[in-house]
Order: sequence, then C-alpha cells, then structure tokens
Amino acid sequence: MSDAPPMPDDALAEELPADVAALIGVEQYPEQGEFPVEQGYIWTSCSSVENGSSLFWDAEVAASLTDGPIAPPTMLSVWFRPHHWAPGRTEEHLPLKVHFDLKARFGLPEAVMTDNTITFYDPVRPGDLLRTHQVLRSVSGPKTTKLGTGRFWVIDVVYHNQRDELVGVETYTGFGYRRAA
Repeated sequence: MSDAPPMPDDALAEELPADVAALIGVEQYPEQGEFPVEQGYIWTSCSSVENGSSLFWDAEVAASLTDGPIAPPTMLSVWFRPHHWAPGRTEEHLPLKVHFDLKARFGLPEAVMTDNTITFYDPVRPGDLLRTHQVLRSVSGPKTTKLGTGRFWVIDVVYHNQRDELVGVETYTGFGYRRAA
C-alpha cells in the first residue's frame, strides 16, 4: 500500500497513453557517431582501468585471435559520448533521449536505471563509424517502490557499423518516479 499522495493528473493512470503505446517498437533518435573508432581511445580506455590484455595492445595477437585489432566490447557506448563542445552544435546532446522523453511525458522528476544488459555481436574495429538508434520496448503501469510512485520502462540502444553489421544492443530498464510526500 502506498503512502504517496494521489497523482495531480492522470499521467500515471493504469492504462498506457496512446501516444506512448504508439512508440513501442519504433526506432527513434537515429544518430551517427561524431568520430570513427580510434586506436588511441582504445589504449587510453584500457590504460584507465589497467586492462593489459594483449588482444588490445599487441597487433600480432589481435591478428591471430580476431583477424585484427578490436575495441574492448565494453567500450560500445564510448563512441557516442559527445564531446563537451563541437562546431555547429546548438543544443545539449543527451544520451538515452527516450528515457528523458518518458520522464517528461509522465511528469516524473526522478529516475534510476535498475538494470543494464549488453549483448555483443560483431566486433568494433578501429576505423569503424558507428550509428545507433533507440527502441522503447515496454512501459509498465504505475508502480510504487521505496523510492516513490512511477513507471518502469525498457529501452534498447542498438548499434551498427558502417557495413550495417549489428555490433551490439544495450538494454536499459529505468524507473521514473515521483517521491512520496
């Protein structure tokens, strides 16, 4: 049983609003990477976490194991982390725009990610220019947790290389909520 006050509007009504339901399964926010995958970023990332795997440091090892250099799979989202400034950019670049859209649509000022799963496919290689899009997979009815009352949603962030090969899918489960009074 919730001690949260009733919602001031029907934003958290049990039924999913038609405009939100219409977005489930739809590709949104297609985006091209701002820069190609670069060996220097790979070495800097490996260095920052003391990843000494010869796969990422030794070209001969990479050639024998993966037919050439690859980026650590865990770097998948790195290639879409925007630079603080870029010529011609006129608005703030936000990752997971679908998440922020849902927070705004339901009037939920707080949110946490409760789960993140990454599925890897073809390796990402130096020189690749990646593109991505987001897909809303589901939105729950209203739920009350210790954090407050809100909704859970699942979003896929899908990544392809310039050859249209699927390189990975990040699946996020978020909970947008309003704190109890």
